[in-house]
Amino acid sequence: MPPKGLSGLQQVTEQLYISNARAVADVSLLARCRISCVMNVTESGGSRPIPPGVEFIHIPVTDSPDFPLSDHFDEVADRIERTAELGGRTLVHCNAGVSRSAALCLVYLMKYRGLTLLDAHAWLKARRPVVRPNPGFWRQLIQYEKELRGCSSVRMIPSSMGLIPHIYEEETRNMLLFI
Repeated sequence: MPPKGLSGLQQVTEQLYISNARAVADVSLLARCRISCVMNVTESGGSRPIPPGVEFIHIPVTDSPDFPLSDHFDEVADRIERTAELGGRTLVHCNAGVSRSAALCLVYLMKYRGLTLLDAHAWLKARRPVVRPNPGFWRQLIQYEKELRGCSSVRMIPSSMGLIPHIYEEETRNMLLFI
């Protein structure tokens, strides 16, 4: 398994990895991790060399709070699960591996691993500490969890930066305790 860190490629589950765009260029890393499907969730799709035998899927997504990312939630989660059922591994990446790809990994963890949004976020953050979906994606994730379970484990709260998920306030408070 690749090391945990702030960049590069991290393993989320046996079948799911997350990274930034730069990590996808490391063809030997993709091979070592036995990645069989790369899902690129950026605006342009990039021009990274993908090894032979690795499926490349581009889903055009902007990292804007107004972007309807939820239009792709089931499509991406279902694709990750189908690849896993065939014995493959999926790498989901965006430019930084912080917002778009993180939100889509959270959807997979909720839908196919049965985690609450709160638990999925904790799971993902333990593996990739920089994950931080934008507030608009959080609103969509909260709505998705309500559709899956009838309620949500995360709520949006007011802050000086606008509405944010309550867990960001707790993370900030915990960081201040260590300063």
